[in-house]
Amino acid sequence: MSSTVSGLAPASEGQLHRTIDWRGAFWVASGVPALVLFSIGGIAGTTGTLAFVIWMTSVTLGLIQSFTYAEIAGLFPSKSGGASVYGATAWLRYSKFIAPLSVWCNWLAWTPVLSLGCSIAAAYILNALAPIPGFSDASPEVVAWLADPANAGKTAADAIATLTAAATPAIREWTLYSGTLGPVSFSLNSVFWIGVVLMLITFSIQHRGILGTASVQKYVGLIVIVPMLIVGIVPIITGQINWDNYTPFVPLAEAYAAEPGTWNISGWTLVFGGLFIAAWSAYAFETSICFTSEFRNPGRDTVRAILYSGLLCLLLYTLVPFTFQGVLGINGMLADPIVDGSGVGQAMARMVGGSGFITAIMMMLMICALMLAIMTAMAGSSRTLYQGGVDGWLPRYLAHVNGHGAPTSAMWTDLVFNLFLLAIAAADATSYFFILAVSNCGYIIFNFLNLNSGWIHRIDNGHIHRPWKAPTILIAVGGMLSYVNAMFMGAGAKVWNPWALWAGLIAASLIIPVFCYRHYIQDGGKFPENMLDDLGIKQEDLKNRKAGILPYLTLAAGLTVVLVANWFFVI
Repeated sequence: MSSTVSGLAPASEGQLHRTIDWRGAFWVASGVPALVLFSIGGIAGTTGTLAFVIWMTSVTLGLIQSFTYAEIAGLFPSKSGGASVYGATAWLRYSKFIAPLSVWCNWLAWTPVLSLGCSIAAAYILNALAPIPGFSDASPEVVAWLADPANAGKTAADAIATLTAAATPAIREWTLYSGTLGPVSFSLNSVFWIGVVLMLITFSIQHRGILGTASVQKYVGLIVIVPMLIVGIVPIITGQINWDNYTPFVPLAEAYAAEPGTWNISGWTLVFGGLFIAAWSAYAFETSICFTSEFRNPGRDTVRAILYSGLLCLLLYTLVPFTFQGVLGINGMLADPIVDGSGVGQAMARMVGGSGFITAIMMMLMICALMLAIMTAMAGSSRTLYQGGVDGWLPRYLAHVNGHGAPTSAMWTDLVFNLFLLAIAAADATSYFFILAVSNCGYIIFNFLNLNSGWIHRIDNGHIHRPWKAPTILIAVGGMLSYVNAMFMGAGAKVWNPWALWAGLIAASLIIPVFCYRHYIQDGGKFPENMLDDLGIKQEDLKNRKAGILPYLTLAAGLTVVLVANWFFVI
């Protein structure tokens, strides 16, 4: 069966439009490199001098895995939503409930980029419009405060704390309502409301459809990628790298403390925690194949989109963490503004020797970078929801598109869900990283299912034409890496929050009632007739399970790896 589409195929009413080639998907996915800035401080805080190697290792694993995704995407030229949708079909023969888990977990992984990115971007806007004043021991205000007889016996630290509190703009402390929700806090503060505005701006751009989104992101992407390359290269050329910042090559003794540790169980646990959270960013360029049903020629464009996006990420995820660590050192990377992301723009400006105007430019570029990541996330995650609605995994209303070919019902669902997450992310760094860790549990589950779907498709659907076929050795390596990632999750999720792994598994299990509602109540226990059209098979053909018990053994082995790793690796 040929999976190419010649020319600009017209879309039927209620369908996505074939209006882009691989370049359009590349630019839509160009927000992925900016994800390195979401957790560059957090990973340094858990892995110390190993941080730059963690990033290099993670993006290399992501590139190897992408070959499996590129092959299975070519099997489905009429589907959107990314690798999770293509992989779900492989598991459908073996379990109705495992298949939708892939789609659900991919969405759980991608959609929080909206809330997390908006919270950081809002912090940058606040820093620009209502900055917290900085005082030092030599500041005239501090000297005058200490000279006041009323402050006799007080120290410079007391003066700085008092003056900073008095001069901090009230908007930074204002909140409409706040509280706690289990292990996290939430706050309807100024960061939350600015983030809401940014989400609505993103929604309005996406409303125009994929062609309009790609056009906007091409220019925003260039504005962001070029400065990231400059920041990655200039410190090396100008000799700002301090090579001592890469030694000693050992894990930290404990998270967020600069004291070096040893290669013991605790040290390995912190390393796996870093590899776990890095995967959320470094593997994410697979979102470039979320738009297969919007490619003019999916057979040609799919593999080019994911491989070129992967090479861009390999370059930037290697350069940027390397130079950050080389210039700032571990103590600099552990500073609060780097860990929470709000000071990354200022650090980038210092790396290129800028101050004043250059710093302001870098702040603007950081906001653009975050907006780019947010747009990438909404484009990808909304299409995952859309295809889930079309294929019978998720409620029917998600299959609606507007006249521009934008999946607006899915976009509204993303928006509403992320307003809830934004209130949590805006509260504090602990709540921010809890969301990130839970989200990444979903991502690793999706990753495990889809890397193994590569060889399942080979066995069950080996007769189907593949526009691009990955070398068999890479399909096998991808399957093995699925267990490596499962170990990262079992061992590393606890580094970010003691409840992260269990909260992630609970969040993943929520697909069961959602799927049961769609499948048994809305569809009467049958899948939509057109779900399997790309494979050229009927639903009765699903009873032919050529892989036998291998998929079930794979699931059992994966769960065992997670639980054993969680038990063995402790901090």
